[in-house]
Amino acid sequence: MNVTSPLHEKEIDELQTLLDRVPAPLEPLDVSMLDGYLCGVLVQPVRVPPSRWMPHITDADGRALPAGFDASRLHALAQRRHAELNDAIARRQWFDPWVFELETDDDDEPAAPDAVYPWVAGFALAMECFPELMQRDAHALTEPLALLYRHLDPDDLEDADELLAEIDTLEPPEDLTAAVEELVRATLLLADIGRPLPAPPKPTSRPRRPGPPPRRRH
Repeated sequence: MNVTSPLHEKEIDELQTLLDRVPAPLEPLDVSMLDGYLCGVLVQPVRVPPSRWMPHITDADGRALPAGFDASRLHALAQRRHAELNDAIARRQWFDPWVFELETDDDDEPAAPDAVYPWVAGFALAMECFPELMQRDAHALTEPLALLYRHLDPDDLEDADELLAEIDTLEPPEDLTAAVEELVRATLLLADIGRPLPAPPKPTSRPRRPGPPPRRRH
């Protein structure tokens, strides 16, 4: 099977089931957090190897799985999603974040911040585990990070006055669709900072061919 083949709905459900089976006291991510986490891993300026990012999927603190716990299928599904997201981010293409509408007891549409919170929390975990991107130009990072971190509790954003000020200028997303679009936009903007596309090659100037010799007049 092609490693970049998208996970279909049953495989996403299977991945969630496998995450739910991770034994306590480990604290695995759910699939939405995992998706945001992988995007945070993939916008880093230095490639993060699986040996570093994989442990945080089955425990937010990166604690080791117990001996004898078979995580091979879980890891395989996570690596396929990682490859799929990497392909989209590298080409600056749209991708579908794993954000799911919340079940409610009424007919009202669930608030967008509540639905996207797990995804953003996963992204923030990646920034905490792998801080290389956050060491880049703080001013350039402010706008895309504000689109994401406005869904977090402001009390969790310590010593981030410029970021909080930027968040205060933003209008809330109209609906969940708009909020999800902002997740993709912010991810690709951050990729421009952490993984800038190579500059197009400069056109090479060719030497001009000499024209025909002037004709003599008789």
